[in-house]
Amino acid sequence: MKLHIGNLPFSVGEDELKNLLSAYSPDEVTLIKDKFSGRSKGFGFANIPSDEDAQKAISELNGKDMGGRELKVSEARPMEERPERPRRSFGGDRGFGGNRGGGNFNRQRRY
Repeated sequence: MKLHIGNLPFSVGEDELKNLLSAYSPDEVTLIKDKFSGRSKGFGFANIPSDEDAQKAISELNGKDMGGRELKVSEARPMEERPERPRRSFGGDRGFGGNRGGGNFNRQRRY
C-alpha cells in the first residue's frame, strides 16, 4: 500500500523520513523536493508491502507532532491527469521576444 505523508517540516531530509517509517518496513520512501531549489516540499510517499503495517503506520503517525507540525498520513490516491495547457507563443515568425523592441544594439543612427 502506498502512503502519503504530508505536513512534514521543510527541514526534514529523506533519511529522517526513512527513520520515521522504519518500524513499518517500507520498501521505498520518497521525499518530494522542489526541482529548482532542492528543498523539501513538505510531503513524501512510502510504499509499505503489508496492508497491516500500512494501516498501523496511518493510525500511529497521523496527527503525530514532528518539528512543531502535525503529520497527515493517509493512503495515497492515484495521481490525476492534468489538462494539457496550450503552448505559449513568443511572437510567431517574428523571432523570439515578439519584436517588442527594447534592444537598439543593431540599429544605426541616421542623420
